[in-house]
Amino acid sequence: MNYIDLHAHMVSRTTDDYHAMALTGCVAVTEPAFWAGYDRVSASAFADYFKHLTEFEPQRAAKYGIQHYTWLCLNPKEGEDRELAREVLAIIPQFLERPNVLGIGEIGLNRVTRNELATFIDHVELALEHNQLIHIHTPHLEDKYKGTKAIVETLASNSRIDPSRVLVDHVEEHTIRMVLEHGFWAGLTLYPMTKVSPGRAIDMLEMYGTERLCVASACDWGPSQPLAIPNCMFEMRRRGHSQQWIHEVVYANPSRFLSQNPKFKLAPLEQALVQ
Repeated sequence: MNYIDLHAHMVSRTTDDYHAMALTGCVAVTEPAFWAGYDRVSASAFADYFKHLTEFEPQRAAKYGIQHYTWLCLNPKEGEDRELAREVLAIIPQFLERPNVLGIGEIGLNRVTRNELATFIDHVELALEHNQLIHIHTPHLEDKYKGTKAIVETLASNSRIDPSRVLVDHVEEHTIRMVLEHGFWAGLTLYPMTKVSPGRAIDMLEMYGTERLCVASACDWGPSQPLAIPNCMFEMRRRGHSQQWIHEVVYANPSRFLSQNPKFKLAPLEQALVQ
């Protein structure tokens, strides 16, 4: 069965990972901008990174028959630096028309500070100004509920935001309800240690249904699995879920969300499978 991984940091993965993902049915990935493992000190460093995401990475993915899309932002871990944030936000618009750019993300909060919240709001305003989809990062571990609540309340207070064009990622058992009740899409991140296991993700899908829910690997340079989605699919089958149920979660749902940007175009046969 084919699948779409809508959160994969492929700049940190090898070409062997692309090969393995292709062999297991991955037809498209979307790559949010993320923290490089260190705080970047200039907008020029981000410009180079955005060029990599929009020029080199799509070519690398195409060699394995995988469509590569991306999202652009200054990551929440670097959002405390307001001056740098303003400089980076100023250069993002020149990249938004590139063919594989789907929107602004992954934006959100890290330590839930005043400066991070201001940088988050600036990103949201940029997305609204350019009619972009929004991909949200929610904090890890102890700040998960506090940060998710601050993000959801900030978005909900802005009448210009269409919640169907926003995906709030990294939801867990204590945050999923507030995200879905506000009309946003929710992402279940299959990432060891700091996110959720396949079993926990399926538990939530069984509790809340499949509407506006997606799964993704968020594979990066940490302990993560680029084949997290097919592993989750195996667990879904083991629990007795139908092929159609699995298809909704791993393929049709991400396609529905991403297709709100006309630049996201699956091959004709693939698109027919979404219907």
